[in-house]
Amino acid sequence: MMSEITRRAAIRGAAGLLAMPALVERANAQSAFDWKRFKGERVEVSMVANPRTTLLFQYHKEFEELTGIRVGAEQIPEQQHRQKFAIEFASGRPSFDVINISLHVNKLQVGRAKWCTDLRPLIADASMTAPDLDLNDFGPAAVAYSTQADGRLDTLPLDVDHFILYVNKDMLAAKNVAVPQTFDELYTAAKALTDPSKQQYGFVGRGLRNANMVLWSSFLLGTQQRDMIDAQRKLITDTPDAIWAGQQYQRLMRECAPPGVNGFNWNECQTTFMQGRAAFWIDGVGYAAPLEDPKRSRVAGKLGYAVVPAGPAHRHSAFFCTGMGIAETSQRKGPAWLYIQWVLNKQNQLRMLTTGAGAPTRLSPYSSEEAISKSSFPRDYFSTLAESIRIARPGLPEILPVTEFRDTLGTALTNTLGGADVATELKKATEAFRPVLEASEKGA
Repeated sequence: MMSEITRRAAIRGAAGLLAMPALVERANAQSAFDWKRFKGERVEVSMVANPRTTLLFQYHKEFEELTGIRVGAEQIPEQQHRQKFAIEFASGRPSFDVINISLHVNKLQVGRAKWCTDLRPLIADASMTAPDLDLNDFGPAAVAYSTQADGRLDTLPLDVDHFILYVNKDMLAAKNVAVPQTFDELYTAAKALTDPSKQQYGFVGRGLRNANMVLWSSFLLGTQQRDMIDAQRKLITDTPDAIWAGQQYQRLMRECAPPGVNGFNWNECQTTFMQGRAAFWIDGVGYAAPLEDPKRSRVAGKLGYAVVPAGPAHRHSAFFCTGMGIAETSQRKGPAWLYIQWVLNKQNQLRMLTTGAGAPTRLSPYSSEEAISKSSFPRDYFSTLAESIRIARPGLPEILPVTEFRDTLGTALTNTLGGADVATELKKATEAFRPVLEASEKGA
């Protein structure tokens, strides 16, 4: 069952998408927007270091010429960035005006502390919001993910990482195997394509503890339950559906994946797939670019993309999202809001897609003939992304101790790769983590 908080957030996100553009349209008749309104001012920006940030920073001169606002910017590796902004927010004197947040890790932390400004008043102010912001162009699931439980929209989504099914087309063609549409079909196909004597395997995926949770959750999303916490925010990771998901994970990884897969994170999976030694890989779309690089990959130009297969009850793409927010204590909210609008404009989102820097949260790039014709990616890459957006659902629960959750349950999953019983391991891990979650919820 979809958790009540997630359901409410989705409704609020969708309602916001419908209501806000109309509000902006009415206000635009009364007040003119001016990109030069804060000319001569400065804005400080703190971002996670990744290809998307590098791309945006390359175009800062474009923003400065458009607005007359100078940009001070930093990009920091993800783990260090999380530590930095938490410490600075807690001090009450953050050094930045604009912050980039991994919503799947820090949304609840940021929301409960009210570290970021509610953007709704800014969006409704036509003198502050460009007419072409076009909120209807943002994916509803990403907007819902950016919406806090109390309805505050304290970030706008920058990019999404959808889990997809990577396909080695040559391996499938050699044995006349079709692209699987269900998890049962995936197992059958992977089993048929596994030949250890040739170092060829039907499947590769994350086996390393913590990292493996997002693969297991992809199976869980196909069940009737789908979620890891219920409407009362109680842990439900040892139920029949959770155990079923664990069994799908176990059989694929034990019977169809390379030796040593219990130590694989995404990078080992990517290397295995690039070497042409795996037929299928379920992981984030952000890992596609190296696979299509003929200088690095044996499967370049021979790669297929498909939506994650269906489970017994549902078909979803697990997604993870980052957002752009404004520090509540910032004295430069105006320049900060202009910067966020520029970052999220249609041109920058299109650049992100065409360069393979990431998957934008706007919908328009995916149907852009410009994006498709200029990109080195095949058309099924774009159609897979578009369909994944339509069926997207968060791949992790919105809880504060998410890292400990991933460690505890992830250890259980890794143990199953050594032959441990799935039900026993998940029950032990659930009992171990339940008091941690309950203490966290009481402290909210």
